[in-house]
Amino acid sequence: MDLQLQGKRALVTGSSSGIGEAIAIALAREGASVVVHGRREAEAARVAKAITSAGGKAAIALGDLADDDAANLVAQKALAAFGGIDILVNNAGVYYDKPWLEDTAEEWVKIYNQNVGSMVRLIRQLVPPMKERRWGRVIAIASGAASAPMPTVAAYAATKGANINLAVSLAKDLAGTNVTSNAVSPGPILTPGLEQFVRFMGKQNGWGEEWSALESQFVRNFVPNPTGRIGRVEEIADMVAFLVSPRAGYVNGANIRVDGGFVPAIN
Repeated sequence: MDLQLQGKRALVTGSSSGIGEAIAIALAREGASVVVHGRREAEAARVAKAITSAGGKAAIALGDLADDDAANLVAQKALAAFGGIDILVNNAGVYYDKPWLEDTAEEWVKIYNQNVGSMVRLIRQLVPPMKERRWGRVIAIASGAASAPMPTVAAYAATKGANINLAVSLAKDLAGTNVTSNAVSPGPILTPGLEQFVRFMGKQNGWGEEWSALESQFVRNFVPNPTGRIGRVEEIADMVAFLVSPRAGYVNGANIRVDGGFVPAIN
């Protein structure tokens, strides 16, 4: 399927590793020019090189999106890289695991700024030009934790719920502009960090060292889902690539779960 992304210009935040990296590479493969964002130059440069080496177009914008001035600079760099941005994928964010009553109000506010404020900053900078051109796509990478919060990731889950709310309210605000806004909620996805955790749990519980056995035991004991495995970053990237394409123009104000059925809810 031709996703008709040739000539589109995208900024993928937090794309120097993990899910964001996979999204950036997928969009570039479909013909979009991609601005790679991160806070570490070497990692962002590695992703940009992977894109250009495969024949794609990439630029780099570095900065901490939790800070107003730094986020504005990222937006300006992104706009200047290819003469504008048609697609904004708000993927950057932080995650930590901490018992509910050990998390302070200050920490809740800090993670909200990092995971929600960062999206608001870039939306305010990059969406008005999309409205003027009467075409654009905005994606908020949320999480299954928004619908199935757990006690040790309460603050994180609250920000992911806010990400979904943000995406839906933005879609309604952009009614009639041909700019759509959606959220994508991954379930457990195999990133380097999760793989490290699975292998740690395998040693703790005597699951062996073979990855297939480790994954099976981890899914059964920690993230049971009907698909019976952990998701891959490419599966999130493929969904995002479709949603930001012209072919997905009637998908708007939605939260798309890509979680193997992990969240025990209808939507």
